[in-house]
Amino acid sequence: MQETRVSLPELALIAGTRVALGAGLGLLLSNRLDRSLRVAIGLTLVAVGAITTVPLAFEVLNNRRRSTNGHSKPAPRPDVTEGLMAD
Repeated sequence: MQETRVSLPELALIAGTRVALGAGLGLLLSNRLDRSLRVAIGLTLVAVGAITTVPLAFEVLNNRRRSTNGHSKPAPRPDVTEGLMAD
């Protein structure tokens, strides 16, 4: 099993890219606004959503942790103070 930990700011960015992509597609498929305005805004939102998704996806996929027996184990972190303090 794989576990992916995502911080709240990362989750907000991911949600924001999904919103931009969805809103852009919605504008491209609708008939509410003037066609040229709708296409310009829609393509911009789709482009921003798609372009910002790529680095976020790499970030999330690089933070994946493998777990054993269904229990997640965080990666070991080096002790920063080790070797700095004299006994």
